[in-house]
Amino acid sequence: MKKVKKIIVWFRQDLRLHDNEALAEAYKRAEEVIPVYVFDERQFSGKTTYGFAKTAKYRAKFIIEAVQDLKNSFQAKGIDLIVRRGKPEEEVFKLVEELKTSWVFANMERTAEEVEVQNALEKNLWTIGKELQFFRGKMLYYTQDLPFPITHAPDIFKLFRKELERFVMVREPLAEPSEFKPFSEKIEVGDLPKIEDFGHQPFEVDGRSVLDFRGGETAGLERLKYYLWDSDCVQQYENTRNGLLGADYSSKLSPWLALGCISPKHVYWELKAYEQKRKKNKSTYALFLELLWRDFFRLMGKKHGNKIFLKGGILERERKELNEDLAIFEQWATGQTGIPFIDANMLELNKTGFMSNRGRQNVASYLVNDLGINWQIGAEYFESLLVDYDVCSNWCNWNYIARVGTDPRDERYFNPLTQAKRYDPKGDYAKCWLPHLNGIPAEEIHEKSSRNDRNLQAH
Repeated sequence: MKKVKKIIVWFRQDLRLHDNEALAEAYKRAEEVIPVYVFDERQFSGKTTYGFAKTAKYRAKFIIEAVQDLKNSFQAKGIDLIVRRGKPEEEVFKLVEELKTSWVFANMERTAEEVEVQNALEKNLWTIGKELQFFRGKMLYYTQDLPFPITHAPDIFKLFRKELERFVMVREPLAEPSEFKPFSEKIEVGDLPKIEDFGHQPFEVDGRSVLDFRGGETAGLERLKYYLWDSDCVQQYENTRNGLLGADYSSKLSPWLALGCISPKHVYWELKAYEQKRKKNKSTYALFLELLWRDFFRLMGKKHGNKIFLKGGILERERKELNEDLAIFEQWATGQTGIPFIDANMLELNKTGFMSNRGRQNVASYLVNDLGINWQIGAEYFESLLVDYDVCSNWCNWNYIARVGTDPRDERYFNPLTQAKRYDPKGDYAKCWLPHLNGIPAEEIHEKSSRNDRNLQAH
């Protein structure tokens, strides 16, 4: 194949060198590859529909660290990552004109806001006779390997899982490019922003945080190595996955997977190697299922499109009884409901940008099913704060809880008192985030109000 002179690789939510199809293909097809990342002003300085920061401080910090790590990796190879701030459809276009590149390569995104940006860049490039080529980077399975077209993908996870396990193998990860040629001309590489540039104040990591999440491929691969090979924590995952305190009750890989700092295929094959060399059990299989759930939600986003964001959800079944009482919502959001288990989880989210999966299910159920608040507000609040925010996983999970998704169980309700007694029986988690409850006997702690004047009225 005859190589073109220059290709820009536009990095988005794929901040890694390993198993990066757009990057690998660019090095096959071009004499010179120019990696670019644009901090989209709409994502980093914009607001959601309900007025929350699109990207609050925890994820902003994580993304900046991830871009810095990617930049360090390229510099170690003798080139650099070009960094810009603004609108990608404008900034990448300017670079194409300035550097006279032949193509722009990018890994494709599928949800509305991301598609709008990539379509706008594609149209801009057409005006000067250039093209944007898309590749795959987010999923465990390639869609072309699936035993069904996207439009016929099963809406029930159990059926989806059975189809894939019967017929489809996970492909081997793509190798990191072996040769990185220096730029042929001087390029203004640009400076990385600080979180202050996006209106956030610097902060110290809360000592109660389950993990000091550090963005980047390097940290993601280190966490995977630790969870599998260094600690063998994965062997107990089935038993610990509903934990609430500490770093090791779950893999905590979700922030790196969400931003593409680590490839799901790489995680899968590393897990397979672990099973072969150490131990295969229900826990290792359970971790694989979590990777599969990510693919399932992404396919639901592809299949159902913008329905996952609408009040009626995938089922187009709008629950008219849900209201938008923002005063009640604010009490939920700030951990002021008076229910210790709910308030502790919300305080953890607010102070760290993370919450366990068990916690997410409970607080979401409480907002929708106990307080009667529109689930979209909760989904946007999670979008703002979560360090591991993933579009499809977040919105499809909220669809489930609100009973507007494809869950075969029509009544998905989590009783907070029952859940608290099961998963926090001694009240250790509640007391960690609500220290004024210290001294209350374990058997009573979840029966107590987490505040002195409980005036919240459930709807």
